[in-house]
Amino acid sequence: MILTKLYDFHIGSVTESTLWRSTDYGSTYERMNDKVGSKTVLSYLYVCPSNKRKIMVLTDPEFESSILISTDEGASFQKFRLSFFVLSLLFHPTEEDWALAYSHDQKLYSSLDFGRKWQLIHEHVTPNRFYWSVGGLDKEPDLVHLEAHTPDGNVQYITCRAQMCTEGNRNYPFPGFIDISSLIVQDDYIFIQVPTSGRATYYVSYRRDSFIEIKLPKYSLPKDLHIVSTDEKQVFAAVQEWNQNDTYNLYLSDTRGIFFTLAMENVKTTRGIGGNQMLDLYEVAGIKGMLIANKRQDSQVKTYITYNKGRDWRLLQAPPTDLDGNEIHCILPFCSLHLQLQTSENPYVSGTISTKSSSPGIIVATGNIGAELSYNNVGMFVSSDAGNTWRQIFEEEHNIWFLDRGGALVAVKQPSVPTRHLWVSFDEGRQWSQYTFSSVPLFVDGVLVEAGAENQIMTFFGHFSHRSEWQLIKIDYKAIFSRKCTEEDYQTWHLHNQGEPCVMGQKQIYMKRRPGNHCMLGVDYSTVLSAESCICRAHDFECDYGYERRSDGNCRPSFWFNPYTVSRSCSQGQNFFNSTGYRKVVLNNCTKGVKEIYTARKQQCPNRPPKGLVLTTKDGKLTANRGSNVTFLVHFDEGDSMRTNIQLDFGDGTAVSYSNL
Repeated sequence: MILTKLYDFHIGSVTESTLWRSTDYGSTYERMNDKVGSKTVLSYLYVCPSNKRKIMVLTDPEFESSILISTDEGASFQKFRLSFFVLSLLFHPTEEDWALAYSHDQKLYSSLDFGRKWQLIHEHVTPNRFYWSVGGLDKEPDLVHLEAHTPDGNVQYITCRAQMCTEGNRNYPFPGFIDISSLIVQDDYIFIQVPTSGRATYYVSYRRDSFIEIKLPKYSLPKDLHIVSTDEKQVFAAVQEWNQNDTYNLYLSDTRGIFFTLAMENVKTTRGIGGNQMLDLYEVAGIKGMLIANKRQDSQVKTYITYNKGRDWRLLQAPPTDLDGNEIHCILPFCSLHLQLQTSENPYVSGTISTKSSSPGIIVATGNIGAELSYNNVGMFVSSDAGNTWRQIFEEEHNIWFLDRGGALVAVKQPSVPTRHLWVSFDEGRQWSQYTFSSVPLFVDGVLVEAGAENQIMTFFGHFSHRSEWQLIKIDYKAIFSRKCTEEDYQTWHLHNQGEPCVMGQKQIYMKRRPGNHCMLGVDYSTVLSAESCICRAHDFECDYGYERRSDGNCRPSFWFNPYTVSRSCSQGQNFFNSTGYRKVVLNNCTKGVKEIYTARKQQCPNRPPKGLVLTTKDGKLTANRGSNVTFLVHFDEGDSMRTNIQLDFGDGTAVSYSNL
């Protein structure tokens, strides 16, 4: 399905649209305008994520407000009038007929019959701050989380059922008002920000428990907190301190998302197309705990890599030779390889770095060799061993895609240069074969590579000149594979970090196609062969909240942190975990070894005076002359506590018991 629009520059708006449909993977296209109404101008095309046969098309609100619905992959459509203009749609992750619609006047609607009927949920809803329920956490599958304004201008976090959201059926999980655009519902966590004078205060709810204030180091004065990811049983957060402008500090939480420790300072940001700041941080697909980040140091930006979720970082070793085989003299730490880490905002181009979970260890990126990251003299680089060693593959910038689950790579020049060729590699970028896909050079604006599809088809779209129409080129690359892969075509690959086989507490062995074999992977191709736990060592543990790593490598309490406050804040008769100053890296699978020494120990809370107890002397002083008698006044305010039996022990054999004081 392709939706094209004709934009009239004289009037400054779209005047007509065409919906195209192909049922032969893009060899031929049928015009669908008669099926949707020949005069109808369309604005957006949505495909239901849980059932690709179901499609919704929205009309352009400049002309009319309607929705067109298809349940047969766009072969036929039904049209329904709407009483509101849709700005955005949000489909339910598993229920294919359920959708939320956000209108231009900030109202949120729900439909449980794939857009035929809509019901108002709530008015004055903040844009993009509404979420469907998360399976396994929210009791009702039709629960909606939203952020809405009260009549007097405050903002609240509200939950209710999609079709039952009257005042009496609404819940307010957080008592009090929140900051605008601060509600985030993601995986196991819900985040909000609370308006306080001075520094911002953030709260988290883990697995729908009550909200607890997020603890950053005491010296942190955040002006912005951005949730980077929550999918690996912990929270990555980027915090912009009061004195930072184009950098953020990267923090990692415990599993509950409450206590945050610093993983890296001054991570660079890049301005996106929409003006939003994008963090130069990349999580490598298929290998957990592995990240690449660009860090600003003094006036330079350098690229660092970690294999244990930010506990240790190191620079990237540059390739030993260039494309022509000449030796490159690049000595760490003065010279290293630096990568551009922007993921693409456009789904049809590849971004400056690519990895795929079905081909672990292969990283393709745009970068440069030298003392710092540069956007001049860039080339394309590839690593086959998860960032330990690198090779240069092109001298200019290219878009690179993974074909056949990463068994082959395809490269096309950046769209600023017209080209007739594409390059394909079967050996992880060591050798490239050139293919001609067009007789006239084409500016390639994008490529559609169906992820996970069983077909072997790419669709290129672009233009010959700035005045020409769209060109579509269908490429069936099945013929470049000679056969299906068999057992002999695979080899094992051991993940390592500069020769160290234990990564995230385990030795991991992967299955990989042998480089250079022109065979096609099967559908049931699995990547991880085995993972065996390692004995725990120091590098499997990071510093706990309130502790920092000193030059000797040990974690000691930070200047702002008093370890004894933890035991003081717990009640008599209960237990608390007495930190050793270390915590195991989340999802690290090591066992035994130093685990016992480094893991927090469960201890009983110490005895503490009951709340509301005040001890003074008769003359109001807390000093006395030796040899004189002292009369103590015992005052007990039981506002905080129901305990009325108290024993005071003076430590000299004198003890007094009070009951019903």
